[in-house]
Order: sequence, then structure tokens, then C-alpha cells
Amino acid sequence: MFGYITPYKPELKMREYDVFRGYYCGLCKSMGRNYSQLSRLGLNYDLAFLGIVLSSLEEEPDRFAREGCISNPLKKKPVALENRALEYTADLSMALIHHKLRDDWRDEKSFKSLFADIPFALAFRKSAFKHPEKHRAIAESLERLSALESESCKVVDEAADTFGKLMEAIATPEYIEDEGVKRALGFMGYNLGRWIYILDAFEDMENDLKENSYNPLLLQYEYSEDETLEEFKSRIVERVEFSLTFTLDNVSKSLEVLELYRNREIVENIVYMGMRFKMERILGKKGDEKS
Repeated sequence: MFGYITPYKPELKMREYDVFRGYYCGLCKSMGRNYSQLSRLGLNYDLAFLGIVLSSLEEEPDRFAREGCISNPLKKKPVALENRALEYTADLSMALIHHKLRDDWRDEKSFKSLFADIPFALAFRKSAFKHPEKHRAIAESLERLSALESESCKVVDEAADTFGKLMEAIATPEYIEDEGVKRALGFMGYNLGRWIYILDAFEDMENDLKENSYNPLLLQYEYSEDETLEEFKSRIVERVEFSLTFTLDNVSKSLEVLELYRNREIVENIVYMGMRFKMERILGKKGDEKS
């Protein structure tokens, strides 16, 4: 379900893209340093975006170094050195990875996911010890989401709201004390979660039909075998696009009130162009050009 929040590379300056990759690699290295090298396999762009936003709220500039990577140790590239924002996003990445693999096992009886979760079990417990309230909020949201799926909930907004609350909890670190900043981050996280959930549901419709898996879009808009999937998508795409665009506009509003000390161009590129391009491509409004 993750991996939708990416920059629109054609509109980023080379320096800006290097900075973006530096945070992405910095999060990856933080995961490896604080947990295990295997945990780095759970790296995703969505938590990297949160890491950039949280880092940019700090007045003190971030430090970068040119380092090699485990996948290419001989090639040196800019890497953001660990700060509390990257450490926090690394911690919460462990929770999301663990729950994702456990859900795959529960829903699909995927032995691959069950075995893949083994190296994350200890990391998950360590992360839960550091952030008990966040883990509790994530577990409650996922339990609610599982219940909605079991009930075959036909209301897309209800399921998306639940995932939004999960992301709202993740987006508000305990170390942030300013209530205004916490509200803006929570609003941003909530709408990011809604947007991710609905877009993922649209993208997964074909697979969900084949696997007979839960998909609220298929239920709410009453998909019937009397129409092809493409006909069904054409019938609902305008309503889905309206909901996604409204939610993305709310992400933009939250961003406008946050005081970012750096990287605003990168963050705005991701929200105003990268996410919109990703949305339009999945909805069939754009071609397959890579962002």
C-alpha cells in the first residue's frame, strides 16, 4: 500500500534531487544502524517524505556526507546524517513493515511474508518499546480496518478514514511540543493516509477481483460482471478523482501553514506535482512516463 509519495523528477533541479535521495538514503542507513541490515528492505518513499518534512521543521541545518551504499559500496553519493526525524521515521517503519507482513500472512496465508517477518520481530519490539502510544494507535487503526474488511464495508470513506487516522498518528512525533505544528502535521498525515488508501484501492481492483479480496470501491459502486473492469473504472473514475483531488488539496493546505526552514521546493514538488502525476497515471489520465 505504500510507495505512492514520490517527487516529479523532470521538474526537480539536479541538486534538489540529490538532496531528496540523500534523505531517502539517510533513512535507509538509519534503519540499518538502529535495527538490522535486513530491515532496510522495508524502506519506502512515503516514510522518506515524512522524514524530509520533519527534518525541515528543525532550525539547525542537516548534515550530509558522501558515502557508499550496501547495494553499491564503491559509488559515493550524498547521504543525510541521522537526526531525530530520520531516527523516528526509521522506528515507525518497523511497525508498518511488521504489520504489513502479518496482514499478508493472515489474509493470504503467504508463507513468504511469514518468513520475511522473522527478522523484523525483534525490531518491532524495540520500536514498540520506544513509541508505545504510536504502536497502540497503529494497532487500533489496523484492527478497525480489518473489522471493516471482514464486514465487507461498502463505504470507501469509512475505510479510508481509518487508514488516515493511522497515518495521522505516525505524522506527529512525540518530541514535537508546538500544538499548532502537531495539528498541521496530523492533518497532513490524515489526508496522506486517505489519499494513499483510495488510490491503492483503485490500482488494486483487477488483482482484488482475481483474488476475491476486499475492495471498497468495487462494493460501493456495485461492480457487476455485466460490465468489464475498464467500463467500471470509466464509470467511477470522475468521482474517485474528485475525492482524491479534494484530499490532496488538504495536504497542500497543511503544508502551507508549516514553517519549513529548508527543502520547501522539494516538498512542494512532491505534493503539487509528484503525487498529482502518480494519481493521474493510476487513474489513466497520464501515460507511463516515470516521475
